[in-house]
Amino acid sequence: MSEKDYVRYLVHERHMFAWCLITHGGVAPVAALTQAEVRYPFEAATEPFRGIIFHDVAWHWAMLALFGQRYWHSHPEFQFQSDGYRAESYKYDTATNNPCA
Repeated sequence: MSEKDYVRYLVHERHMFAWCLITHGGVAPVAALTQAEVRYPFEAATEPFRGIIFHDVAWHWAMLALFGQRYWHSHPEFQFQSDGYRAESYKYDTATNNPCA
């Protein structure tokens, strides 16, 4: 993955993580953005496991942050990405000309 692609994907996942916290957790936007930056720190290209967090989408990490381990049992409605999540991802990519989703 090129540096440009990595940064695009990182920014996209930060946005989607914050969107989940705001939309499904009622977290204030500034706090959600701060949490997204903490959850998705920039990693140098030399980091051996750079981008490993991308093995699951922001939806999963946000649901874990909001509802804890095994959130799909206590909140089965969040087991799968919502239509709103997919729409927001597409809308974000379209608005930013970001081909990540």
